[in-house]
Amino acid sequence: MSTEYPDQAREKLIDLAAQFYDQFELGEIPHMSVPTRTKANIEYDEDSNVWVYGDRTSRRTANTVSGARKLLKAVYTIEFLSDQLEQDRSSTLRELYYLSESWDNENAQFNDQDESNQLIEDLEIVSEVTREDFHMRPEESGATIMGPLFLREQTRRGEREIHCQEDVGEGGYQIPNNPDTIEFLDHDAEFILAVETGGMRDRLVENGFDEEYGAIVVHLKGQPARATRRITKRLHDELDLPVTVFTDGDPWSYRIYGSVAYGSIKSAHLSEYLATPEAQFIGIQPADIVEYDLPTDPLSDSDVNALESELEDPRFQTDYWEEQIELQLEIEKKSEQQSLAARGLDFVTDTYLPTRLEEMGVI
Repeated sequence: MSTEYPDQAREKLIDLAAQFYDQFELGEIPHMSVPTRTKANIEYDEDSNVWVYGDRTSRRTANTVSGARKLLKAVYTIEFLSDQLEQDRSSTLRELYYLSESWDNENAQFNDQDESNQLIEDLEIVSEVTREDFHMRPEESGATIMGPLFLREQTRRGEREIHCQEDVGEGGYQIPNNPDTIEFLDHDAEFILAVETGGMRDRLVENGFDEEYGAIVVHLKGQPARATRRITKRLHDELDLPVTVFTDGDPWSYRIYGSVAYGSIKSAHLSEYLATPEAQFIGIQPADIVEYDLPTDPLSDSDVNALESELEDPRFQTDYWEEQIELQLEIEKKSEQQSLAARGLDFVTDTYLPTRLEEMGVI
């Protein structure tokens, strides 16, 4: 889905705008169809082992005032993106929302950032070009990598080579917006450990887990940004490294794992580009809460509803997930990664993770 050169992305955008003019010439009402982005419209692709959009579509058409405004906003945005690519500039999603305030037609201006974000997603889908190739950036995610990995990064100031242990501070190497500008030069890694929270990531680094076990520790920083999922997939595919995902033991964290492994509903059109279906969930498992008698919090009503929803979610319909979710509903408890500290600050790196990694056949 990604393009190699800005000219290719720009050409696809202009072709999309030209379709509206062609529709006018044919006497058709201008329109644009995009997949419906709901759980009911994702299906499993057996060839790629990821979840993608199905056949249901939503139609953006100019036969209503609101529909005409949406297409007008699309045309203005296409023009902006085309000029941006021609000038080799970039902007953030937030800046696009504010930039629309300067457009000469008030009907083309966005009401809020959710509207502009959704339009960028629509344009990605219909043009088959990623927003990174539009030179659109999210706000900084702050996600980082720490581990035995040597890479070359292409920046506006030229190339730079970085070792993700020796050439960085304890904060690690910050993942760029477009990880496809990175070239992996060498590594001594055995596997990838994608970690949800900053506190746990810092614990692993302080305890030297990355050095002792040859782990590339990827800080997901909560729900992972697209750049984080993309570089994780590239590390797996290109370096043949197993991926494990370490999160809190609650339904919202299971969805973090799901976005890494299977893709998210919001970006199902990019699942083959972002998702790593071979990724394994390492914990915290409901079974761990019981086995290690971890400190817990009670499940809230929203937690229970989310768990029950996951039982119906095709991404979690496996024997493993059904067993774990049903156990959690039975014990009515959830637990955080840092709860492992109840057994000592070194328990996670000396006992919990090595045991789980061995059980999973990773080490």
